[in-house]
Amino acid sequence: MKFRSDPSTIRGSIAPVVTPFAADGSLDLDSLRSLVRWQLGQGSHGISTGGSTGEPGAQSVEERVAAMAVVAEETADRVPFLPGTGSAKLDETLRLTAEAERLGADAALVITPYYARPTQEALYRWYATVAAEFPALPIVIYNVPSRTAVDIAPATVARLRRDHDNIVGIKETTKDFEHFSHVLNLCGRDFLMWSGIELLCLPLLAIGGVGFVSAAANLAPRTVARMYEAYTAGDHETALELHYSLHPLVELLFVETNPAPAKWVLEQRGLIASGHVRAPLITPTEPGIARINELLAQSEGVA
Repeated sequence: MKFRSDPSTIRGSIAPVVTPFAADGSLDLDSLRSLVRWQLGQGSHGISTGGSTGEPGAQSVEERVAAMAVVAEETADRVPFLPGTGSAKLDETLRLTAEAERLGADAALVITPYYARPTQEALYRWYATVAAEFPALPIVIYNVPSRTAVDIAPATVARLRRDHDNIVGIKETTKDFEHFSHVLNLCGRDFLMWSGIELLCLPLLAIGGVGFVSAAANLAPRTVARMYEAYTAGDHETALELHYSLHPLVELLFVETNPAPAKWVLEQRGLIASGHVRAPLITPTEPGIARINELLAQSEGVA
């Protein structure tokens, strides 16, 4: 809760950790706890859970709350905690956001409602409802059209920003880089923006972004954090070197559907007990594992 009063302090590499499951598919909170400790030890600037990489759609509300509680306890105000609390259902979104507020989250990351493909007016009302329900909690819009089949327009974001003081930022996970600039232009340069597209993390900083929520931080948290630190320190050449060093790992993440490749690697490294992903996802196939190993070899030394 330490960062809640000034969400502009939520900067840098916010690691969107996977949700570990045991081999039998049950929630593995012990692995989650150790994973968060490892992330903090590697220098991640904040922790997020319950985003796309965390398989929220395959979990019950109770499981998502249990995972949030573990992460809140482990971060313990040392770094910002930014849990994903969105759902396709408004009542679930409100319940999860209430639990995040109770657990001391610094902000709530609320995904656009998926599958339904709401209009821009419907998206406005959705976020306005969440913001009004939790006026003391910073709300971060999560735009990921490849997952949700809906893209929140810059003008809609700007309208929400004008009407609700606690809508403080957006996680942009769209490859339309012009979208990033239009949002910041309409909302103002003090609007907080994080990139969820791995290879747009560094470019976003050049136009006024404050950091990234990148799945690559699951495998190379130190490198992703150092990239931010190098750029903000003015060492742009080092930032570029780190950006390009991440290319093989970024490709690895999407050899098959994220987060299956990342969880497979984390299991091989002994960082989680099992790489199990819940249906409809599957663990990587043999061809997928072969490609993952090729990319791991190319990224040797990147951590």
